[in-house]
Amino acid sequence: MLSNAEIGIDLGTANILIYSRSKGIVLNEPSVVAIDMNTKRVVAVGAEAKEMVGKTPQNIVPIRPLKDGVIADYDVTAQMLKEFLKKVSKKMGLSMRKPTVVVCTPSGSTTVERRAIHNAVTSYGAKHVHLIEEPVAAAIGADLPVDEPVANVIVDIGGGTSEVGIISFGGVVTCNSVRAGGDKMDEEIIHHIRKHYNILIGERTAENIKIEIGYAHPNHKEETMEVRGRDMVTGLPKTITVTSTEIHTALRELLQQIFATIQSTLETCPPELSGDIVDHGIVLTGGGALLKGIKEWLSHELIVPVHIAPNPLESVAIGTGKALKMINKLQKAAR
Repeated sequence: MLSNAEIGIDLGTANILIYSRSKGIVLNEPSVVAIDMNTKRVVAVGAEAKEMVGKTPQNIVPIRPLKDGVIADYDVTAQMLKEFLKKVSKKMGLSMRKPTVVVCTPSGSTTVERRAIHNAVTSYGAKHVHLIEEPVAAAIGADLPVDEPVANVIVDIGGGTSEVGIISFGGVVTCNSVRAGGDKMDEEIIHHIRKHYNILIGERTAENIKIEIGYAHPNHKEETMEVRGRDMVTGLPKTITVTSTEIHTALRELLQQIFATIQSTLETCPPELSGDIVDHGIVLTGGGALLKGIKEWLSHELIVPVHIAPNPLESVAIGTGKALKMINKLQKAAR
């Protein structure tokens, strides 16, 4: 039993990951809470709550309290964190009494948003709360030499935001974020199918389409998938077949936004570090790094090497955990 646990939290729009210094990743669950609106009680959190999306009675509402990488509903986020930390405490036999916590925040978040994250974690009873910028956490988690004087370019395509950061000497040299990520991709797929087929599909169906036949590169071997939804004219269930080419078309504009953000970040990079980028390229992390063909597409567009982190979904959480060791050095660099 650890008396003072040291944990890192990746407070993601799509998933929350908790990293323990002693045991590695101890929790990876969707950032969803199901609440009974009559009693205001939390009915379920994480995977259990996500299963309920679109299938609950009127009084039980599944809520995603994090929007675009920031806290949209403070009270629900605090409740969700408490439930997750309780779960970790039971499951792993970790004593969560007065833990030291490192939480990552989007690089573009405001002071108010950062304070909300800090307060949400403190309300659980954390002894010390350190905030670390998401690109830095992602770079540490992807095993990049962040404390060396070389350019480490990280592109973290998350659920709510896509963060692009150039890190050198343990600090952020330049960074940009765009509120476009996996959730927006799902929305674009829903919009495309409603517009072209008059069929209404849910978020989970859209996410499955993105995973199965979503492609970033326009030149790929076409795939098809059967999709079930509700016909908006008759109101009856209907099955249609969609192709990977049309899903690419639906995602194209959003992918261009992410590309433009990478491009503008590289343009503001100091000349001394530009040579490192040509040699070492950029590293992709986050769920968006798993989109088929994204590595080849970006490499072709940017004309620099593109690598995918060893564990893109867990890079930020691993980085927050590892940052516990080097937090003092990082804080000095941030000043």
